[in-house]
Amino acid sequence: MKFSSLALALTLVALTSSAVSAADDSATEAAKDKIVKGLGVERNDIRPSAAAGLYEIQHGHDFGYVTADGKYLLRGDLINLETGEEITENRRRADRLLALKQLGDNFIEFGPNPPIAAKYTVTVFTDVDCGYCRKLHSEIADYNAKGIAIRYAFYPRSGPDTDSWHSAEAVWCSADRKTALTQAKKGASIKLQGKPCDNPVAKEYQLAQDIGIRGTPMLVLPNGDIYPGYVPPSALASKLAQLDADAAKAKPKG
Repeated sequence: MKFSSLALALTLVALTSSAVSAADDSATEAAKDKIVKGLGVERNDIRPSAAAGLYEIQHGHDFGYVTADGKYLLRGDLINLETGEEITENRRRADRLLALKQLGDNFIEFGPNPPIAAKYTVTVFTDVDCGYCRKLHSEIADYNAKGIAIRYAFYPRSGPDTDSWHSAEAVWCSADRKTALTQAKKGASIKLQGKPCDNPVAKEYQLAQDIGIRGTPMLVLPNGDIYPGYVPPSALASKLAQLDADAAKAKPKG
């Protein structure tokens, strides 16, 4: 008899949970209908946020929050005041890393040589004619010595169909891209031999624009943080080590 009562109770709990879940799903879909109608965003770019009553929306690489009735839009960052978690910035970090992943292997990477192993890989949006980009590149051996691999994506600040843009294309289309990039950053004129080959310059430039990069060098750290400007090797190594320590502290124990 006791077992029958327990089974009945568990069944009722399961049914109640299913009903609540169905109601929640229905409310979410209804909210999405209103938000799509009011803002014209895609349904897949709408999701419940960590704050009750607010839905997160994503448009390209931008994030915002909207009320369930679709009437009020909040532009700004959501932060958990109890834990200090940077909810919106964490979404941006993950979004940047996903965007970089979608570029595939279209990077020119300078990594440490054995026996030094790469502990970190930092993506640098670069312009071959940028002074501080050249300074950073002149210290590649120092970054590598600290276990930091530098992989370059192109961001010619002058825009399409300019000398810097054509130099970036010429570097990519060279037989030895690393040597060509190093020469270009020393001021050598790297010219295309004929028409440009298939290259990632336009795609990388557009991504940089989309995620808000306007200057170079711009570093994207392994956790998705962006760090503007030239950073000396020792300072960058310290920053990366601190990120590792912070991440270790944030991991749940047990």
